[in-house]
Amino acid sequence: MNKYVAAIALIIVFIFMFLTATYMHPFGEPENQDMDQYMIENAQNETGANNVVTSVVFDYRGYDTLGEATVLFTAVMGVLVVYKKTRKGGE
Repeated sequence: MNKYVAAIALIIVFIFMFLTATYMHPFGEPENQDMDQYMIENAQNETGANNVVTSVVFDYRGYDTLGEATVLFTAVMGVLVVYKKTRKGGE
């Protein structure tokens, strides 16, 4: 029974990966470049940052970056707590 479930899951993953690769855009050829050009032309005036990547990460997508940092911090704290408990239990 478990072999059949594993085989079905593997087939589903393979089909998903195949369809994803089939419908993916060719590398370096995005459909729409309007947003890219807007960022390049206006990032310094709107944010005051000289680096476009920095302006996107911290100014345009600031809440998203804050959320990612929170998740990373929580994961690190969880690992440290588990490691500390394991270390105390082993002594």
